[in-house]
Amino acid sequence: MMEIYVPISRNLITVLALLKYARLRRHATTAFVISLSCSDLIFSAVNLPLTASRYINEAWILGDTMCMIFPLFFYGNVAVSLLSMVAITINRYVLISRPDIYAQVYTIRRIILMLVGIWVLSFSLLVPPLLGIWGTLGFDEASFSCTILSKNGRSPKKVLFAVGFAIPCLVIIVSYLCIYWRVRRSLKKLQAHSGGKCGGFQRKEDSRVTRLMLTIFLCFLVCFMPLMIANVIDDEMRLPYLHIVASILSWASSVINPFIYAGTNRLYREAYRQLFCPSITPVANFNPPKPMHSHSSKVSAPNVT
Repeated sequence: MMEIYVPISRNLITVLALLKYARLRRHATTAFVISLSCSDLIFSAVNLPLTASRYINEAWILGDTMCMIFPLFFYGNVAVSLLSMVAITINRYVLISRPDIYAQVYTIRRIILMLVGIWVLSFSLLVPPLLGIWGTLGFDEASFSCTILSKNGRSPKKVLFAVGFAIPCLVIIVSYLCIYWRVRRSLKKLQAHSGGKCGGFQRKEDSRVTRLMLTIFLCFLVCFMPLMIANVIDDEMRLPYLHIVASILSWASSVINPFIYAGTNRLYREAYRQLFCPSITPVANFNPPKPMHSHSSKVSAPNVT
């Protein structure tokens, strides 16, 4: 059972580190990253132990109620993760394309409303099958899992896939393409005015954070795309082993994000270091001067701290 506690502890550490580290706490992006980490934490604390019980006992022994809770949290957390990534990419796009209105858009009140909207919408999508209005939640013997089942020949899987997975993925991809286009155009203008030289501490920090979030999204796709596709193209469970392999792959999503944070971004490494070694002051812990180009990812102090 130690393998279950590892992803729980890693995601909990990530949440605590981001909340504690002041330089990241001032960034609006961090609020959505914490939402993503909380989703992984709930997945690790609820779904992984239930999955372990299912495989250890080679049967579902926890009753019908828990069998409904399992897919509720599983698919609900998938939606929360994706919508949090949508919020992150839109945040990065507004930061780069409209820095003049960024601080007005991302105030504490509006960020809280965005977070509440993400969580409420994600789990409300599963209310119809939970209540048995459209499909149902229960145990499927063919795939050996608790999942969304058809009821009276009707299943919401395809609609949920479109609304909760395909559309958010499309928004994220389009947003990153727009970010890439705007950054490239901005760099060309900057190079033209500076004789081919470009710099700026904050610009580099923003680019690193954007690359970090893109990496998280691509890893999320690798983990969850097979399961979502399997649920849509094989709704009748004709290939149960396909669903089992896809489910196992999806479990990795709750483990990899902390490694990505620590491995690809210096500020996140500093956040982890400050959590475990608060007495050690990093050399790079200083406030850089504001760049001439207003691509700062920090929300103004009166709004977000």
